[in-house]
Amino acid sequence: MANIKSAKKRIRQNERRRLRNRAIRTRMRTAVKAAREAAGAKAPAAPASVRAAIRVLDKAVSKGVIHPNTAARKKSALARHLSPH
Repeated sequence: MANIKSAKKRIRQNERRRLRNRAIRTRMRTAVKAAREAAGAKAPAAPASVRAAIRVLDKAVSKGVIHPNTAARKKSALARHLSPH
């Protein structure tokens, strides 16, 4: 356990951030999974589901939870699932 006051504060901050990041990451994974399933089943709601997933991915990037290139890769994969080819 840390003895220095600033180190104790840093531990508290890291725990709060970890929980916040975990919630964002979970939301992101759920949205991406739902979009992938909708696109795979050729559901009529697939484009809306993919747009929602892209929105969640962009928010995760803006909050620093995932790297921008990771989001770009996931968005590209979703778009490929959605296209007719």
